[in-house]
Amino acid sequence: MKYLGIDYGLRKIGLAVAEGKLAEPLTVLRVNTGEEAINKIKLLGKFDKVIVGISEGRTAQITNLFVEKLQKHLSVPVEVFDETLSTHEAQELSRQTGMNRKKRKNMEDAFAACVMLQNYLDTA
Repeated sequence: MKYLGIDYGLRKIGLAVAEGKLAEPLTVLRVNTGEEAINKIKLLGKFDKVIVGISEGRTAQITNLFVEKLQKHLSVPVEVFDETLSTHEAQELSRQTGMNRKKRKNMEDAFAACVMLQNYLDTA
């Protein structure tokens, strides 16, 4: 099964992929609108399931609106999964890899998507 993990943000969207039980960071999309984000995601190819990280409060409300729009444009299941602390965990893991600060900063959202997707896979 091929999964796409999404760490949604209004300007930057982290993406991770998994085939099987191991997630890996893919890229960070820079977008101006939700529609632009959806169009870029559709260009990534075919996935069997999309997992969108969701946090708390106002951010969760915004993410849920994005998920509703995404579900209308994709022909695969879209689920939400708790991403609480995934960014912090991703920052720590990226520091441990020895990656330079600039590259870590550019890929931070993709690492957060990867942590969230891996947590999803570990509990599925």
